[in-house]
Amino acid sequence: MILANVRHRLTRNDAHLAMSLIARGSSGARDEAEAALRDAGLDALLDDPRLLEGLVRTPAGASASWPLFCYVVVRHALRAHAIDDRTLADYVAAVLEAFAWRDRAHRIAPTDDERYDTLADLVRDSETADARRAYLVRVHLGNYALWLAGCFPDRIEARRHSRGGPDLDYYDALGARGYALAAEHRLAHEQGLSPLFAEAARRYVALRIALNAVSDTLFFPDRHTPDRLLRQVRDDARWRLAS
Repeated sequence: MILANVRHRLTRNDAHLAMSLIARGSSGARDEAEAALRDAGLDALLDDPRLLEGLVRTPAGASASWPLFCYVVVRHALRAHAIDDRTLADYVAAVLEAFAWRDRAHRIAPTDDERYDTLADLVRDSETADARRAYLVRVHLGNYALWLAGCFPDRIEARRHSRGGPDLDYYDALGARGYALAAEHRLAHEQGLSPLFAEAARRYVALRIALNAVSDTLFFPDRHTPDRLLRQVRDDARWRLAS
């Protein structure tokens, strides 16, 4: 099961690289980064805007570990959309980190035999009599919807136009529903994860819009279409109204 533990898995090498990317050769800036790390911990470096800039704009950023990259880009995207919750950023980063590998996005667990390609299939199995499986399916419904709609919104819009596929509102509704159902499950209460999933359900649209910003600027920066512009304008208005 995916856990909000990316920050705890960052290494000493990650911290050293973060300081280097923040300092960029300035001894004064490095002294400040070392003092921040010593006095406030690694979070002080991870929240520094200079780290994000260094990761995405400098050659040295290419040597960053995948966990460090995922957490920093997600954390800063969420903060830009008024979500200053480190645990939620940690969880979304963990989803991004996990689903980037092989076909993990299509399975409720790495070793599960069943492959899910649609949200409808997950909704169908979310009420299975097997309590543990129902729980994992509900969590995966939220994760999978967020992954698809957050990272590949242009693909969703293209399929909507060409094949009559569901729109982003559909993914928003089912993604929030998956997290809300997971929050209510007995196993979530036993694991202490109910507050996390409830908050993910409540802030789902903002999470998706924040990931869209990551996708638009970092994953697919060269795509410029009327559909993307319309989505960005609509979602910006929607986010500002909700804020």
